[in-house]
Amino acid sequence: MDVDRELQIRRLGTVPYAEALELQKELVEARKAGAIPDQLLLLQHPPVITLGVKARSDRSHVLASPEALDEQGVELFETGRGGDVTYHGPGQLVGYPIFDLRPDRCDVHRYVRDLEEALIRVAALFGIAAGRVPGLTGVWVGNDKLAAIGVRISRWITSHGFALNVGTNLDRFGLIVPCGITGRGVTSLEVLLGRTVPMQSVEGAAIEALALVFGRTVPHDRQNRAQSVEL
Repeated sequence: MDVDRELQIRRLGTVPYAEALELQKELVEARKAGAIPDQLLLLQHPPVITLGVKARSDRSHVLASPEALDEQGVELFETGRGGDVTYHGPGQLVGYPIFDLRPDRCDVHRYVRDLEEALIRVAALFGIAAGRVPGLTGVWVGNDKLAAIGVRISRWITSHGFALNVGTNLDRFGLIVPCGITGRGVTSLEVLLGRTVPMQSVEGAAIEALALVFGRTVPHDRQNRAQSVEL
């Protein structure tokens, strides 16, 4: 196997946001040093609202008061990613690719579009026709956002990534203006399909789609093997 094209998968379960942030920082430095291959972290977060660089000086898109967030057990966290404000919580698949985009993918816009393409393919595996909206980032089904994207790139090593709503409590998005975009809604795989969707199946679909779009190879051992999609 070409180690430069290898993608190592880390299925981490539920991880507090601060811990996941520190892990990303460690892995980014290791990837810069060439000590590890590309990584894909797949996990869920306890309820948390994250603020991107656009929301650092203006928190008007956080609609709930600090007291209301405390009552509902929702943490508020500033991040180093791009974008505005978003919500993470149980039932949402969060993916953090730690990729070296060199030598042939050193284009931020292309990277974001490639993430969107991979998530559009994930939705298609479940029979959902998702797509893009001109001028907006993310993956959409009609007027509703299915997946959000917010990334950070340092010396062409990526971190942060995407959040795909699988069985998320969509009411929690009422605490914010998702991604600072008004007049649009949010949706999930389970709402669109009208049934429960196993998270492991979505993880497997994401692994396969990202590996295909980015031209990476996933070692097929017991721990990393992509699970078949249950349709």
